Order: sequence, then structure tokens, then C-alpha cells
Amino acid sequence: MQKISSGVKNLDSLIDSLYIGDNIVWEVDAGTSYDVFVQNFIRQSFNEAQTIVYVSFNSSPQSILSRIKDFLPPDHFILFDCFTSGKGKNDETFLKFYKTKSGLHVVRIEDPKNIDQFTHRLNQIEESLPPGARYVFDSLTGMQDLWGNEDDTYKFFTYMCPRLYDLETVAYWILEKDAHSQKFKANLRHITQVVFELYRRREELYIKAHKLEGRQDREAFKPHAYEIKASDIGISFPKKGPSREIGSRIKEARGRLGMNQKELADKADVTPSFISQIENNQISPSLSSFLQIADALNIDPTELLQRDTRQKELPWHITGESIKQRLIEREGEYSIYSVVSNGNSSVYLTVIHQNKTLKKHFLHHKKNEFIYVLNGEVSVKVENNERHLRTGDSLYLKESVPSEWRNRSGKEVDLLIFYT
Repeated sequence: MQKISSGVKNLDSLIDSLYIGDNIVWEVDAGTSYDVFVQNFIRQSFNEAQTIVYVSFNSSPQSILSRIKDFLPPDHFILFDCFTSGKGKNDETFLKFYKTKSGLHVVRIEDPKNIDQFTHRLNQIEESLPPGARYVFDSLTGMQDLWGNEDDTYKFFTYMCPRLYDLETVAYWILEKDAHSQKFKANLRHITQVVFELYRRREELYIKAHKLEGRQDREAFKPHAYEIKASDIGISFPKKGPSREIGSRIKEARGRLGMNQKELADKADVTPSFISQIENNQISPSLSSFLQIADALNIDPTELLQRDTRQKELPWHITGESIKQRLIEREGEYSIYSVVSNGNSSVYLTVIHQNKTLKKHFLHHKKNEFIYVLNGEVSVKVENNERHLRTGDSLYLKESVPSEWRNRSGKEVDLLIFYT
């Protein structure tokens, strides 16, 4: 499953990142600052040169742009305005936005109460975009207010959610938790891939998952406190004690032996479900069960109890293994991994597959770009000029964009790309 970042490092760690195809429903209480999660998702998408389609029912174009103007690339943003002629009632205050040229792609829906017209225009936009676009639907609650009932909102969601999944997008859907019936929320949870709840308790903010399709770890289903400082979100994690580490060590030992859960369960005289729950740190085994499992693994029980002496992760240390887990795009000719994405600068590892030729560039940033050949030999065409690059060679591009890359090695070519 191809993973992408939510733009919030702690959230990525908690849920094993977002997956291509995910529709993420956010059930939010007032005062939970959900917009900061949305803004980080938008910023991360821009850093990865992905287009954001922002569908607004609750906010005016002026309000939306004021929140993201500091990191907004006009060529990667489409605003779908259902507010001005919806809740905005064609008020002159909102219409004046259209009297000046913004330089942005803004689609104003003149009759957003007409669901068929709205859906048709949105489909036209979707079909014009390459795979990988990201979506933000700012308010399922606003849709319901405008359309008059939950049924129409639910029907739209049941149509659009599978469609966006098949288009290999990632979409955020926001709803105000107390404005919808339990039946409506339960139906959405059944269809979508991911559901988060944001709520307040005694002045503390909490995030909790209600659905995480395709993930094994259950930690996110417990409440986790979070704090917001400016645009940064910190999510607290409970300290891991020995009982929480045992499951991971059993799973690792079983994997080394090439044994599946059923085989281990049969040898230890327990059920496969019991093994699964232990490995996912959902339960702790009794002493007798623990000894049976250790015996089945032919391992000294003390090895499963010893503290992990591996080096802890440090913010300034990036391993090659961790980079290969940050795949953001894969085509037949190449793969792109995110190394660092921080504000206005980004670093990517691009791998051109063996004997492959690209008739385009990898990413489409309008930024200064430095490309360094880590290993291999490749030719590149820039403005009809072709150059051969070998290990240690580099390119520095300010405005020009390569039109062709050709792998001239008998193996993969690795390129390190810096955007500033």
C-alpha cells in the first residue's frame, strides 16, 4: 500500500501514515482546531507537488486564501466555491472577490443547492487531473445545511467516496460531530477508510480513531492528547513498558523463523486470534501462556523480556530504511521518496528504474532545483540540449524543466533532488 504523509509527523507515527485511496472523515467538536490538521495536510501536498481541490461550503474564498496564502502555489490549487452563492447568499461582500483577478483556478458554483450540477462540475475537475490529487471537503455539515437533509448528503458521500478511492486520491471530509445523527455517522464510518474524532475534555484536546482500514496497530483507537503551537501539532504517546514490547518481540521472533500465526498458535496450544492480539499489543499473555509461546519459538524467555537496546530515533538522523518507507509516487519508469519536507524546502530521492526512459520531469515545482547523481549514469534533455551525467555530476535548474530522462546504466539510477 502506497503511503503518504499527513503533514503531521506524530499522526503519521500513530496511524502508519495515510494510504493512497484513503477518505478521512474528521468528526470534530467546536474549539478543537481541526483546521490546523487540514492546513498541514495542504502544505504537505504542496511540498509533494500535488494538486489540492478545496471544496468549500462553509468559508468564503477570501477566508480560505488568507489561511494558506503563505504557502500557496497557484498552479497546484483549485478552489471549488459553493459558499458564495450558498450560505453567502450572493452577498456583495463575497462577490467582490470575483471582481479582481486572483491568479487562481476558482470554480464558482452558481446554484450549489442543485446537487446534480455540483456533482457534474466536480467530476469534470476530477477527470482533468492526473492521479494523486488531494481533496478537502470543508464541511459535510455545510452540505447538509444547504441541501436540507441527511439523506442527500449521505447519497453524495456514498457516490463520491468510492470514486475518489478508485481515482487514487486522498480526501479530507470535515463534519461537526453534534450536528449529525448517530445513524448518519455510523453509515459514513461503514463506507469510508479512516475516521478520526477530535474532542475536548477539561480544557484538554484529544484525538481518537474510530476506523483505520488496513492498519494492524490498535494504539490509535485509544484517546491521545494533542497540543497545537502555531502550525505545529504534538500528539502524546504513552511510554512503552515491558508488557507492550513483548508482543513486538514475539512477532519479530516468529518472523525470523518464517512461522505464521497459526503455526505458532498450534505449537503453543493457543488460538491464532490470541497470538494476533498479543503481537498487536492489545493484550498481555499470562505467565503460563508466555512460557508456552517462548518454548514454541525455541527462545529463552528472558530474551523476550530484555529492554530494547537499539538506538532511539533522533530528529536529525534519517536512515536509508526510513526513506524507503516514504514512497510518494511510483510509475513504471521511476519511484520518488520523500527525504525531508520542511516549509519551503524539500529533498527527494528519485530512482530511475533499469533501462527506462521518461518523457517528462519527475516533479513540477516552480522552485530552484538541484539534482545530484548518487550512482549510475543518466542522460537528460533540457530545452533540446542533451547531457550525460555520471555519479557525482549534478544539475542546477532555476526556470528550465527537463523534458526527458534516460537511464543509461545496467541498473537503477539514484538521484538526490533539492528544492528551495
